[in-house]
Amino acid sequence: QVQLVESGGGLVQPGGSLRLSCSTSGFTFGSHWMYWVRQAPGKGLEWVSAIAQNGVATYYSDSVRGRFTVSRDNTENTLFLEMRSLKPEDTAVYYCAKYGSFNPKAVLSNSNWGPGTQVTVST
Repeated sequence: QVQLVESGGGLVQPGGSLRLSCSTSGFTFGSHWMYWVRQAPGKGLEWVSAIAQNGVATYYSDSVRGRFTVSRDNTENTLFLEMRSLKPEDTAVYYCAKYGSFNPKAVLSNSNWGPGTQVTVST
């Protein structure tokens, strides 16, 4: 029923950019906070970014703030993540998720997940 499909990942060199998308269906997109989380090789899940229902409020982890920009299009039920100045440590599978409020800890344990999209930053 609920569907979250990430896309836009790929292989890029350090300093490069990527734009990730998350297409959604099966729920009221505009009534949910949306999140990006990631899992690097051999690591646990890490919260990356969050955006409020109307897109006005945004939050970022310290590791990506200033380089990544989260946005959403509520007319198309789609979430985006613009990534700039990519670093090798950004290499991970990126997932989008939904939740009813701003609560990154709860999202990591209780949210629905998409299949993820692989981002690899390497020479």
